[in-house]
Amino acid sequence: MSGSDRTTNGAARRRPTLRMVAELAGVSTATVSYVFSGRHGAASGAGVAPDTARKVRDAAEQLNYRPNRSARAMRTGRTDTVQLSLHMLSDPWSLAVADAVNARANQHGLTTLILADGDWHTALDRIECDVAYLDQAPDTDDGRRSLADLVERGQRLVVFSETIEPDGYDVIRSDALPGCALAMDHLLERHTKIGCLAAESAVSQAASGPTRYTPYVEAMAARGLVPDADWTQTYGGTQASAFAAAVRLLSATHRPTAIYATTDFAAIAAINAAHMLGLRVPHDVAVVGVGNTPDATAITPTLTTVGPTDFYDRQARIIVDRALADEGEPAVLHEFPWSLFPGGSTDLDAPAVRQ
Repeated sequence: MSGSDRTTNGAARRRPTLRMVAELAGVSTATVSYVFSGRHGAASGAGVAPDTARKVRDAAEQLNYRPNRSARAMRTGRTDTVQLSLHMLSDPWSLAVADAVNARANQHGLTTLILADGDWHTALDRIECDVAYLDQAPDTDDGRRSLADLVERGQRLVVFSETIEPDGYDVIRSDALPGCALAMDHLLERHTKIGCLAAESAVSQAASGPTRYTPYVEAMAARGLVPDADWTQTYGGTQASAFAAAVRLLSATHRPTAIYATTDFAAIAAINAAHMLGLRVPHDVAVVGVGNTPDATAITPTLTTVGPTDFYDRQARIIVDRALADEGEPAVLHEFPWSLFPGGSTDLDAPAVRQ
């Protein structure tokens, strides 16, 4: 027996029960069960008068009562958890998704968990959750079979994908390529010497289909511009890798006057690298990122970026609403068009910031 189950003199103390909460609050056990049921709206006491719900919670707090989550999950089919599978936690995009979902989930009494295991299918096959969000589900035969297998056994899913169609699960579609083209058009208004910080996967996969690297190649070719060989630098899955790639790019013999980065975190690494090298942004080098993450406005100068509007809060609403939805609600395709968000990193009319 744990120390919390004994009084200070060593006598056994009875663990508080749902019935004890009901007696103290002066309500039925059914009312207490409803308040803690986890059903849609229960976090705000929907279906129970606000004063009654408050009495129940006050009584539970006074008794130090905690609902039996496992028993409730068996009874209601709910776990009160949202699972996020985020392939790169150091990316501001992933952090913004996690923060937004966690804030939304907390409003409804749900707990947000993050899968550190990249094998999301195996992980989700072992655990129960009210909804799982996958930010990188491959559009391959194996990937679709894995998704279908999870749906078959009753797992609710929300999948971020630019190509997969809803098939028993919601799909959030935010096609980056038109936005990336906007980023290049913006730089080409004033620059011809444009370098590229590209994720290794974006370059290696470009031969088999469009990636975020493709708009850079196509926009330069359309203007008859031939980039120097060292104007494309690739980075791996860490901020340190992106910073090192930015230093290589900005240390080139014929340094570009602008940088197109395929993620915001790489663009921010480029700004930091420029500062370290004594270069002014944007007067010596302009920088554009991709993603419209919250970090874009937290750096000096602010980052010009492309991305969807209000993406993180809207996506969080979709994920949590699916967790709370009734069984049988149809899968939905949610589309988020992209826009350009100008910042100080390309504003040549702004006063120069001395580092």
